Amino acid sequence: MQYAQTADGVRIAYAVAGQGQPLVRAPSAPFSHSQVEWRQGDFYDRLCQNRSVVTFDPRGTGLSDRETADYSLDARLLDLEAIVDRLGLETFALNAIWYSGPPVIAYAVRHPERVTHLVLDDTFADGGAMARNPISRAIQELSSDWEALTESIAFTFAGAGGDEALRYAEFLRSCTTQDAATRMWAAFARVDVTDLLPDVQAPALILQHAGIRASMDEHARQMATLIPNAHLVVLDGKETDNLDRLLSAMTEFLGDESSPPEAAPGPSAFRTVLFTDLVGHTEMMSRLGDERGRDVLREHETITREVLSQHAGTEVKTMGDGFMASFSSVTKAVECAIALQQAFAARVSDEPLNVRVGLNAGEPIEEGGDLFGATVILASRIAAKADGGEILVADTIRGLTSGKGFLFADRGDFVAKGFEEPVRLYEVRWRA
Repeated sequence: MQYAQTADGVRIAYAVAGQGQPLVRAPSAPFSHSQVEWRQGDFYDRLCQNRSVVTFDPRGTGLSDRETADYSLDARLLDLEAIVDRLGLETFALNAIWYSGPPVIAYAVRHPERVTHLVLDDTFADGGAMARNPISRAIQELSSDWEALTESIAFTFAGAGGDEALRYAEFLRSCTTQDAATRMWAAFARVDVTDLLPDVQAPALILQHAGIRASMDEHARQMATLIPNAHLVVLDGKETDNLDRLLSAMTEFLGDESSPPEAAPGPSAFRTVLFTDLVGHTEMMSRLGDERGRDVLREHETITREVLSQHAGTEVKTMGDGFMASFSSVTKAVECAIALQQAFAARVSDEPLNVRVGLNAGEPIEEGGDLFGATVILASRIAAKADGGEILVADTIRGLTSGKGFLFADRGDFVAKGFEEPVRLYEVRWRA
């Protein structure tokens, strides 16, 4: 381990392995970077084969200074800046894990000239929303019992059980103190960098493990929607399951230093962008459990993909409990939205699928098979405005499908977050 000193005088311990393109992995405080290495030694060895990997212990944890009272967002940025400056890194990829999401996102926005790629691994932008998660709240209720708290974290987030959970919990307790962990979590709950997501310039890979009980899929979907050039990959199991798939997703995204630079993105052809979102997904997973909940979600995915295929829709990406798709035909897009709702309504099951759909049309930015820009963001905002079983569209869609036989109901003006001008929304009447 080596040390770097922050602007406020805190010593931060860090380690470097491998050679090549640098990847800085920001750890999941309040535990040291070694938490990620639990049962992942081979993963790190393989990750270091083609790049230089930098890991560090944030303030208050591991081998870094333990006696510090400031765990604010700005203070955590100082930890990252100290490492980067100490190593003299001009450009590098940046990887956030769990609670390190907000400072990593803030750093990428503040220093777009330095961050080449952004990997957000089972993390979030809004610490308050994460703290209000039912499972997070339940774990925080154990804060007075340090052993029970760390054992719950071992089981819930890492999937450890039995004797392994006890060993893992003991390891976690060695990473920091109970008082420091409590103060860190309180500071995390006050941080929200959601408004910075549209300003991220680096291409982003968002990794979400479907087996994590903390129900973080909504955070992953939000980031995938708001970050302009983001790609979401949902992995089965928990963080230590199927490391080959995790490594493959990261290395494919990061590439290597011999890869030619990508061409600058430009406007694509006129497209209709469709977003879907399964309402109440988090509550459903909590009620049904992982196995049954995943079966229902898989059925939702099958229906969506079949209907998209039948209406010449292109799946751009899936966000766990929703889809983003594009169409070259506005009419086909609206027909697809109607067919989706009819298919979900006709489904016979004790567990209903209430899906909201939003559409917008324009000239999005296309790069690497993904779409982003104002057209995409507004489509997502419109979908979020809908209720389960509804289809909402922008006035652009209604105008372009005039005379096509669709029935619309005026839903009034809507000022989407991040947009100055209101847009007129219309509900597509799809029921007989």
